[in-house]
Amino acid sequence: MGCSALIAQQPDKVDANRGVIDGRAQGTTYHIVYYADQQIQKSAIDSILNDIDLSMSIYNKQSLISKFNQPGVMQVHMDSHMKKVIAESFRYYKLSKGQFDITVAPLVQLWGFGPERIEALPDSMQIRNALKNVGMHQLKVKGNRLIKSNPAVTIDLNGIAQGYSVDVLAAYLSGQGVRNYIVELGGELRIQGLKPDGDKMKVGVERPVMHNGKMELNQDVIALSSGAITTAGNFEKFLMDKGRKITHHIDPRTGYSYPSSIVSVTVYAPSAIDGDALDNIFMAMSPKEALAFADKRKNVDIYVIYNNQNGEIEEAHTKGFDRLFYINRNLNE
Repeated sequence: MGCSALIAQQPDKVDANRGVIDGRAQGTTYHIVYYADQQIQKSAIDSILNDIDLSMSIYNKQSLISKFNQPGVMQVHMDSHMKKVIAESFRYYKLSKGQFDITVAPLVQLWGFGPERIEALPDSMQIRNALKNVGMHQLKVKGNRLIKSNPAVTIDLNGIAQGYSVDVLAAYLSGQGVRNYIVELGGELRIQGLKPDGDKMKVGVERPVMHNGKMELNQDVIALSSGAITTAGNFEKFLMDKGRKITHHIDPRTGYSYPSSIVSVTVYAPSAIDGDALDNIFMAMSPKEALAFADKRKNVDIYVIYNNQNGEIEEAHTKGFDRLFYINRNLNE
């Protein structure tokens, strides 16, 4: 999922038609800014997010996903939320040639990035055993049913469901006649329209840089009027084992963390569900591979921060993302 590197920028002055809704959901916070004559109720937003939690939250024991993950349960009847996210998960599983895999949770837990603490890092035997229960080839969809061929398979949709949630909230606002808004949930954003003064919406992007031998976070700003911005990274979430960096981005095909030099990737995409899935895929690639992959995708642009061969921080981005920064520089001149 996206980290907290993306922050919706506050406007310089108060507007009578500006509404703000803040809250907590999915183990994180959400923040909505909109410009409209009508008022959007916080209770309606919370109700939408609660419905999604009842579908796909692994922390809610009554959710559909929790029931599916129970030992011995072989299938579940999906609701509309889960059905859409599962369909997108299969699409990105195929697109990434198995890099994006919603059954990877047992491996993530083995390496200490799951909900439970571990006493020691896993050995090769433990990894081989866990791999038997990993792989979306062990899942299939039949109508509204999600079926697993191996009773030990479990799924975790956190790598895509948060982006989906952002899109659902954006669709709700649009359905209520709101044309200008920013929706942010756990660092994933969906943007539509302009501010009342005609300015584009502004988003802060944290950029780690070396200063006097220490890593610091600087912030730049991009401006846009539509689309989604998501981010993924291992800048803070990693382990060190005998000098080797182990990140929480685990390869579901090998059981070990990806050797990529990428520290973080920020994605611009048409929808937040696309950006949420793609930023995880990009984290598994080399910077060169990630840029080439993004260039082949319509309306997808990325900004990558990575370590070079000397361990120094460098940046790279597609031409489209460069234009986002260029627009911002012009606005500030």
